[in-house]
Amino acid sequence: MSDADTPAPEVDLHEEGLAPAPVVEEVRPSRLPLVLATVSALVVLGAALVAPLVDRAIRGEEEAQRALDLTLVETWDITDRAHTMDDVDYPQDPPAGGAHAPVWLACGVYDEPVREENAVHDLEHGTIWITHDPDLPAADLETLAGQLPDNGIMSPRDGLPSPVVVTVWGAQLRLDGADDRRLGLFLEEYGDGHTAPEFGVSCRGGTPDPQGALLGEGANA
Repeated sequence: MSDADTPAPEVDLHEEGLAPAPVVEEVRPSRLPLVLATVSALVVLGAALVAPLVDRAIRGEEEAQRALDLTLVETWDITDRAHTMDDVDYPQDPPAGGAHAPVWLACGVYDEPVREENAVHDLEHGTIWITHDPDLPAADLETLAGQLPDNGIMSPRDGLPSPVVVTVWGAQLRLDGADDRRLGLFLEEYGDGHTAPEFGVSCRGGTPDPQGALLGEGANA
């Protein structure tokens, strides 16, 4: 056997100190927390930018709906404020202003029709007048009475054009019933009595007689 055919002796790399270095994988930090933080920041920023726009849109829609709900309010320019002891033929039903009795009605809820000439004097004082069909259920009457302002009178009235009518001097709205949400809108818009010639005067001090037969502190006022 020649030297060329002789196999080379095996070299123990560990003994020679020539063992290959172990492979070490590079550990890269995860980008997930950074991505999540970025997304969260964008969401917060987007919400901050969008929120005012949404708020304005909602408020704009509410105002538009409010205006729509009050479009059926009828208004009149009424200048006649004369005192009279006679009956008056009013053009509105119920009347929304005009000549009236010298004494007004006391604030409150009446269980019988009131004399309209006395009630119109209340309207001159900025009073809210809620009239209703005499046949409304007791629960509906309680609902209406619960919404009646302090400066208000409520009374049944025969022959109304709708189940409930709310009136101030020069303005009136026909309602579908005691639960018609437009009543609250009307009171919010007109309940302060600003349409009345004697804005700021109360219905207190009037006669408690529905027919105005008793003279009280309101006489000739």
